[in-house]
Parts: sequence; C-alpha cells; structure tokens
Amino acid sequence: MKLQLATWPDIRDYLETCDAILIPIGSTEQHGPTGLVGTDAICPEHIAGGMAEQGVLVAPTLSIGMAQHHLAFPGSITLRPTTLMAVIRDVVTSLASQGFRRFLFFNGHGGNIATVQAAFADIYADASLAGGESGLVLELFNWFMGPRMGEISKELFGDAEGWHATPSEISLTWDAYPNAQRQATLEPKRAPKGPIRDAHDYRQRFADGRIGSEPDLASAETGARLYQAGLEDAMEVWRKLLEN
Repeated sequence: MKLQLATWPDIRDYLETCDAILIPIGSTEQHGPTGLVGTDAICPEHIAGGMAEQGVLVAPTLSIGMAQHHLAFPGSITLRPTTLMAVIRDVVTSLASQGFRRFLFFNGHGGNIATVQAAFADIYADASLAGGESGLVLELFNWFMGPRMGEISKELFGDAEGWHATPSEISLTWDAYPNAQRQATLEPKRAPKGPIRDAHDYRQRFADGRIGSEPDLASAETGARLYQAGLEDAMEVWRKLLEN
C-alpha cells in the first residue's frame, strides 16, 4: 500500500496491526551522459512499488539528498547534511506521533548514508539525554548493497560496475522507464577513479560525471533481473524489521 494513495482511515486501520513503514530516499543528481538525473530516487522507488504490492506501507520518496559534489553538473540539487537530517527528523517525528514505531529508510544514494545514520543517532540522543527511551527502531538499507544485487552485478559487470553512474543502477532505471534509455560515446570507456570532495574538484576529476564505471553495459533486460533481486533483498530486510 502506498501512503499517498491511501486515505487516513486506511492508515488508521493499518496501524491497528502494524507499526512499520518503508521510506524510500534518494537524490537528484547527474549520472553521467546516459543516466537519468533522478536515478538514485527512481531505483528505490521502483523496488518499493513491488513491495507495496506485497502489503508493505510505502511513504513518499524523499527524492533530494546530500549531493553537493555534483552541483557543477546542470540539474543536480542538494540539501546540506544538516537540512537532510532535519527533514528525516521531521518525517520520523510526524509519523511517530501517530503510532509508527519501526522505520526502514530504503536508500538509493551512497552520499546519503552518513547523514541518515547521523539523523538516527540524533533522534536516539534526544531520548537518551532526556533520561527516557524513544521506542523507535530506525533502520537503513541500501538497495545496491543487497546480496542478490551484488551477485548479479559481479556476474555481469565485475570491476566495470564502478561507483557512480553504474550499469546496475542505470539498468534498473531502464526497467522502470524503458522509453528513457540513452546512448552516448563514452571516453574513456572506463571512467577514472578517485576521491570525492567539493563540486569543482569533482568536475575536474570526473569530466562526464562517471566514477570507475562503464554504463554502456546497461540494458533493460538486466534491469528486470536486478528489479527482482532487489525486491527479494528488500523484502528479506523488511521481514526482519517486523520480527524485531
């Protein structure tokens, strides 16, 4: 069930039997010459759609994340880490006030990981410093780190997967939006690797936006395999959350 397509009585009835909710979170940033700007939000949202069909309550996707290092590429949007932490706090606090207690943030952007975990620590610290307990379970799962996903990526792409604008994530977006496929001449074929700092430094190191990847290996057919693997990975994590 998708929160946005439910009524408030639907959610009231849901809370009578379950206090858990899935929150997709991603980013709006460049993904090389062939990747969609919304890739990091599209990927978890696509998989979450399949989870909703299996009875998981799915919140609206938080589609803007911590992506300051991509700002030298047109179309990229970022939140400061402190802003994203505040957004996460407000989302959790809003839902907790209504009876939700277990939260699974389903992430599509590596740059969000540290900030999301810091937001969780901040929420827990409020209760600890007040001498009480939050009563909340806050979990983070990155779709691209799922074991089934990793097996397919290793099988098909090996080192060509890289770290950004990867063939896996681009394949998954093409499964979600087949008409959005793009082709381009990539030079060099394998993008360089290196550290990530500010936006200017990033653009100087990675001229077309990719990091260590060969996204021309992407395909919609592979995306269909990755979708199924990602769905199985995510449902496994969701079931463990419900057992907590």
